[in-house]
Amino acid sequence: MLSDLAFALAESGNRICIVTSRQTYENPQDDLAPRETRAGVEIFRVATTRFGRSNLLGRALDYLSFYVSSFVMLLRIAQRDHMIVAKTDPPLISVIAWVAARLKGARLVNWLQDVFPEVAVALGVLTWRPLVESLRWLRDLSLRGAEMNVVLGEYMQDRICQQGVAREKTRIIHNWADGDLIRPVDVASNQLRKSWGLADRFVVGYSGNMGRAHEFDTIVEAMAALKDDMDIVFLFIGGGAGKEKLEVAITERDLCNVMFRPYQPRERLAESLSLPDVHLVSLQPQLEGLIVPSKVYGIAAAGRPVAFVGDPEGEVARLVSRYGFGFAVAIGAGEELAHRLRSLKQQSGVAMHMGAEGRRYFEENLSKSHAIASWQGLIDGVAGRS
Repeated sequence: MLSDLAFALAESGNRICIVTSRQTYENPQDDLAPRETRAGVEIFRVATTRFGRSNLLGRALDYLSFYVSSFVMLLRIAQRDHMIVAKTDPPLISVIAWVAARLKGARLVNWLQDVFPEVAVALGVLTWRPLVESLRWLRDLSLRGAEMNVVLGEYMQDRICQQGVAREKTRIIHNWADGDLIRPVDVASNQLRKSWGLADRFVVGYSGNMGRAHEFDTIVEAMAALKDDMDIVFLFIGGGAGKEKLEVAITERDLCNVMFRPYQPRERLAESLSLPDVHLVSLQPQLEGLIVPSKVYGIAAAGRPVAFVGDPEGEVARLVSRYGFGFAVAIGAGEELAHRLRSLKQQSGVAMHMGAEGRRYFEENLSKSHAIASWQGLIDGVAGRS
């Protein structure tokens, strides 16, 4: 998301600087260059500790060191009336950005991919109430002190408005996918599907992060219910904190109708996202309004239907049902999920129609050009207040 936006805004004549770390997502020991200019975007990579994402304590220390280093860098490069856009990884980076903006006379725009500390509370990671309330108070200061807060959906907008943020200081800009890069690839011509030996199977896919926010027990139940149907295979592409637990559950159930593959390079996304006949998306119900699974946008771009596991009245469930490119089942409804997947296998025309509806909705609402135009309009509006 950030790369797409930064490069497009730079191409339109905006001066764009990125402050990030020197690690890569999966390998904390990677040491990227501290300074680089790419496609007109200036990249400042600050030094941090390198414990990685494998455990919460190490990740917290990495975050803490990033707070300090990025704050110092913002004080170095930010100037009066510059615009600082703060994302939400690491959590509460908006607080650091808000302080730097006030000290330098810059303007803050928060880009919320999730809502912390509520996410950590919902996942049971933070339980000490005084700490939670202190973090929420700091977060709310940074949201109320911003010129604008960009959120991913109506539920998330409602959540932060309930915390005292004026609605006029919020804007819904959905995440997106690159519709030129990610496009529907016909099953018969998908080389990745052939090379993985899946040409003649009905593939139920899961692509992306398998994190703590996602629910897999219902999916495992559906896999168990379908284990004797050798025409169906479950394909998981990606990694994350929940992958090991998922693998253990699969081993305990002695399930053979499953395959794991690593994250795929950007240039193969069209093939990898078009490979499944239907994609699984899951979210713990208590995280509705706190997170919106971004994988939905890439799935829609690839012209594939969504099988959502979570709150049937949630953001994603309403989206795919309203526009006809998927269906939703509740947590624990493994048998129902299995039934719906089996029906899609038997009625291939239905799956194809759903996928086509997803691509149509994507082109009208979730394309990269649509989102970048929205962002440019927001930036121009905030800049016009100087």
